Amino acid sequence: MTARGLLLDLEGVLYQEKAAIPGALETVRCLTERGLALRFLTNTTTQPRREIVARMQAMGFEVEPVQVFTPALAAGHLLARDGIRRLHLAAPPSLAEDFGAFDLVDDRPEAVVMGDLHTGFTWQRLDGLFRMLLDGARLVALHRNRFCRRGEHLALDLGPFVAALEYAAGTEALTVGKPSEPFFMSAVEDMGLDRGEVVMVGDDIEADIGGALAAGLRAVQVQTRKYSPRDDDHPTVNASGRVPSIADLPRWLADAG
Repeated sequence: MTARGLLLDLEGVLYQEKAAIPGALETVRCLTERGLALRFLTNTTTQPRREIVARMQAMGFEVEPVQVFTPALAAGHLLARDGIRRLHLAAPPSLAEDFGAFDLVDDRPEAVVMGDLHTGFTWQRLDGLFRMLLDGARLVALHRNRFCRRGEHLALDLGPFVAALEYAAGTEALTVGKPSEPFFMSAVEDMGLDRGEVVMVGDDIEADIGGALAAGLRAVQVQTRKYSPRDDDHPTVNASGRVPSIADLPRWLADAG
């Protein structure tokens, strides 16, 4: 089936650090001119959506806030639906603005929302979260990536700390970012398309590619940022296609369609 919509990851796919990946601006413009619906999906938990959009616009990307889907916004929607009001935010303080409709507390929360605290995940911090969970708080993970790239090196991401708390507290986190199927489907439904008409483009073999395939989408991996040659032989995830960079995506779409 010909693609009518694209879900595009951000860091490592469209830009790295503070600069657009060569050809990314032209590619997004080309895809828009072709009439493809675009949504931008990110597992970033260090910035609110407002800052993400401003950052993209400063690089030259033509993007509207409603096109950007973040785990914080997804978590807020799900928690509000369940009638939860009191949250403890274990994430960078800047993310609080995406949870403005909730009471952010340090005592007796109804839910603990975990984002990337990086070196803030000290023993004391994790032990405090553990005790909140023992007191009945629900655990919500904004994503559970096992690792990420920090500077030139791969490093621990949020996932290992979520797993540690799950094990210690005997609970299971609600994961709202990639690779959660509802996260992908919220963007697909927002475009008014069927999952067979949508292609996910990302660099993470598990969160981006594996998650999209499990949700019934096609998935193209770019060989930038988090890509590793060992991804080609992943035991359970077989990408629909691979391209050297986002600049090569239009040609792949033309060949595939």
